[in-house]
Amino acid sequence: MFYKPLLLPLLFQVLLTFVVLHHMYFRRIAELKDKRIDPQSVPTRQKFRESLTDSANSADNFSNLFEMPVLFYAAIALALILMLQDSVLVTLAWMYVLLRAVHSYIHTTYNTVIHRFYTFAASCLVLLGIWVRLGWYIIIS
Repeated sequence: MFYKPLLLPLLFQVLLTFVVLHHMYFRRIAELKDKRIDPQSVPTRQKFRESLTDSANSADNFSNLFEMPVLFYAAIALALILMLQDSVLVTLAWMYVLLRAVHSYIHTTYNTVIHRFYTFAASCLVLLGIWVRLGWYIIIS
């Protein structure tokens, strides 16, 4: 299939989201058990944040995966719809997904903010590059 190279990083980004969801779920279940918290006693997001501090990073990262990556999903969908693909777009897509995976790893493990920030900033620059490349294709055609 011609568009497979762009679909693979897209699938890996989706996989990353489910991996972080899995990680968050098991961290939260373990924390609920360890702290002997009745799930009904934390019915809102605010209550969860106040009570379940050990799993907060995983939950925050899961939420992050629905912020900037939305622009990645839109870019890949647009590239596929317009049948635009080249080695630059594919390389940028893989760079974005790998940087997001590193960001998730940092955020859900040791969480050094400056490491997380640099990784996030790099992923944003790569995402901007994807959109500049798509914009260039659209303008010149």
